[in-house]
Amino acid sequence: MHTALIGIIGGSGLYHMQGLENPREIHLDTPFGSPSDAIVTASVQGIGVAFLARHGRGHRLLPSEVPYRAHIYALKQLGVRYVLSFSAVGSLKEDIAPLDLVLPDQFIDLTKQRPSSFFGQGAVAHVSMAQPVCPVVADVLAQAVAQVQNDGTPRLHRGGTYVCIEGPQFSSLAESHWYRSMGGSVIGMTNMPEAKLAREAQIAYATLAMVTDYDCWHPREAHVTADMAMANLMKNAERAQRIAMAAIGLLGRSQPDSPAHHALAQALVTPVEAMAPDVRERLAAVLR
Repeated sequence: MHTALIGIIGGSGLYHMQGLENPREIHLDTPFGSPSDAIVTASVQGIGVAFLARHGRGHRLLPSEVPYRAHIYALKQLGVRYVLSFSAVGSLKEDIAPLDLVLPDQFIDLTKQRPSSFFGQGAVAHVSMAQPVCPVVADVLAQAVAQVQNDGTPRLHRGGTYVCIEGPQFSSLAESHWYRSMGGSVIGMTNMPEAKLAREAQIAYATLAMVTDYDCWHPREAHVTADMAMANLMKNAERAQRIAMAAIGLLGRSQPDSPAHHALAQALVTPVEAMAPDVRERLAAVLR
């Protein structure tokens, strides 16, 4: 089995990574199905990395069709301890402009039809999501952005709330105003249940949100379209690659401990010894 320390989940526009040493494609099966595509394992500066295109190459899967549990489980099978997630978002705030970057530290999950836990069917756990983003990994991403900034570009916003909707449709105007009234900073369709599952798997998780538009609430800006979002996202794609490479180096050298690495210590309600053998087998990667 290949091993990796850091997992990279590439969102819209980030379907592959350049600069990987000795890349190999591997196909994994998990108790929760197969990932959306082959996982590319490689090394960067001697650090084991696993890259996965969230929607599959060619962007074949809707946000609701992404096999989130298979993604996180497969990365944990490979030994991943840190996940760097990249995603496209719309802005819900005037001061967060298209092409800006955001490191959200909170989520509002408005998804409706996605399995959001590894547990159930013989095992119960309730992980804390009070701080859903690992602050240590978020700090590393901020340092990586600083390394690639040129004259303050791209502009980075630390903190904020990511509102995750089911999609695939964009918001109605009434919904967009509602999300703003909640205190949302950005809106997207993919970071939930990804962040919840990473916490259950005891993986330290942070996301870098790349702003493509103002959703539809802004009185003077055009309403978001898929073409608009993708055009702005592609402008950020090369930058995202450089940020990822810088973050890999920083994480690989420091390998910090994270509260996420111990998430099940006080969350597991069903003792492992009380679980049926098939349940322990299904959750083997998560529990270790």
